[in-house]
Amino acid sequence: MDLTLRFFANFREAVGQKTLERDYPDGTTVGDVLTDLTEEYGLDLFEDGDLRSQLSVMKNGTDVVHIDGVDTQLADGDTLSVFPPVAGGSDAAAAEE
Repeated sequence: MDLTLRFFANFREAVGQKTLERDYPDGTTVGDVLTDLTEEYGLDLFEDGDLRSQLSVMKNGTDVVHIDGVDTQLADGDTLSVFPPVAGGSDAAAAEE
C-alpha cells in the first residue's frame, strides 16, 4: 500500500524533505512506520514503547491517540503527518496586565 508521510519543523530538517511517498505491506500500523523512521532518520518518537506524549501524529487529519495509538492500522492512500512538540507563547503579555 502507498502512504504519504509528512514532516514538520525539526522532523522535516532531519528527514531532509517535507513529504515522502512510501510503499508498505498491508497490515502496517502507525507504530511500524514510526519505528522505520526512527531507525532510518534517528527521530526521537518513542518513550517506553509508546509515542512521546508531546508529539502529534495524525492519520488523515485525526490524531492517532484518538484512534488506536501506535496500533492504528493504515490503509492504501493514507497520509501520516508527524509534528514535533509545540511550546506555548510568551508570558510577556500576561505580565503586562
